[in-house]
Amino acid sequence: MLAKTSARRRSRWVSIPLKILGGFIALSLLMVVIYRFVPPPVTWTMLFDPHGITKDWTSLDELDPDMARAAIAAEDSRFCSHHGFDAVAIAQAMRHNASGGRIRGGSTISQQTAKNVFLFQGGGFLRKGLEAWFTLLIEAIWGKRRIMEVYLNVAETGIGTYGVQAGAIRYFHHGAQRLTRAEAARLAAVLPLPKKREAIDPHGFTRRYGNSIAARIGIVQRDRLDSCVQ
Repeated sequence: MLAKTSARRRSRWVSIPLKILGGFIALSLLMVVIYRFVPPPVTWTMLFDPHGITKDWTSLDELDPDMARAAIAAEDSRFCSHHGFDAVAIAQAMRHNASGGRIRGGSTISQQTAKNVFLFQGGGFLRKGLEAWFTLLIEAIWGKRRIMEVYLNVAETGIGTYGVQAGAIRYFHHGAQRLTRAEAARLAAVLPLPKKREAIDPHGFTRRYGNSIAARIGIVQRDRLDSCVQ
């Protein structure tokens, strides 16, 4: 009798984690499938932003093509050729970080989108593991065009400002449908530190970085590095 009771107890302790894991997998799959067709209404970053939320969802077809090119030039030059993780960029970041100086990340646009839509900001192995899981899902279910579309609509582009449409209106007083190449580059330049950089009348590093991105936009177009989003 004691043996049977002990066996049932062990079985219960095994089944509970399995049920939790199964529920998480089912819920995450459901969310990814829904967001394949429906714009994510809000993210954790937006919810905890004390400055409020200004956003305006705009389809990729309505955005100036140079905006996607600018994002690829600035954030992920191999976006169209990798499957969510850029081994080359990760290796380069590890070598750079090992040499000291400012920490550099190797995250792709796919990873950043997974984090922005489904997770919270910050580091930690748990968040990184969940980010990898959601990255695999959106690569498999969404595809590159949808990933880019969501990224350009949920990325923070200023204090309390989310998405390139809201960012374009904030900085340039017109929509992202008619961005100049320089304006697209400036928006891409603020993406890593949107609370500290301004796309309008940028100075110092932001100006130099924006000019560098503007020059690389032409390379992205010439070499068809944006072919997966056209």
